[in-house]
Amino acid sequence: MMPLSIENADLYQWSGKKVSERLAKEYQSRIEQLDAHNTETGRDDNHAFLVRTALDARISSDRIRKAVETESLVRYPDSNLGRQLSMVGSMIRANMETRVFYTSFGSFDTHANQGGAQGSHARLLQQLSEAVSAFYQDLKAQGNESRVLTMCFSEFGRRVGQNGSGGTDHGTAAPMFLFGPMVKPGLHSRYPSLTNLDEGDLKYTADFRQVYAEILDDWLSTTSKDVLGRSYNHLRVINT
Repeated sequence: MMPLSIENADLYQWSGKKVSERLAKEYQSRIEQLDAHNTETGRDDNHAFLVRTALDARISSDRIRKAVETESLVRYPDSNLGRQLSMVGSMIRANMETRVFYTSFGSFDTHANQGGAQGSHARLLQQLSEAVSAFYQDLKAQGNESRVLTMCFSEFGRRVGQNGSGGTDHGTAAPMFLFGPMVKPGLHSRYPSLTNLDEGDLKYTADFRQVYAEILDDWLSTTSKDVLGRSYNHLRVINT
């Protein structure tokens, strides 16, 4: 199944209805006629595929927008990540069949002004903390907190040494955070050395694919080897 990517629920709808109500009715009529014709003839060609795709998109659009229009049970922070997690929380509350939701939170490429209480890194971590905290308050109010495991990861790490702009440049090893009542709290690998470096970069002490493998096998009930290409030992980070 192909994933669906939307910036917000209002953008995930057919825009023809905003142009003309007559056009919207004509579109709806044609879709229904084509769907009925394909059902009667048993056609399974590209034409039928496009009709089914249009119908599925319309149905999922209606469900998502209806879910998001429902007021959240808690107040989320007015941040980009807060708005994304609020939308995810609403869809979970609406019992959408989606197994995996993905949100993104950028600006951690801190080449300048990284450190200190007023630095960009502290500000970003505060936004992350506030948004995830609101998300799990929402899930708890729904009674869904035990059903949702959240994984936070970065596409790259930072170097150990500071650069000339009060920040750090691209590095290798990076932390991964897991949230949820099923997570075993604590550090699940060794702290990397700050002196035994790989040309200025940290040496990772746990392979991220060990965490992926455990979540795939024990949480999503699939076979991690089929996804990752080989088997990995689990870090035992979640209770199942």
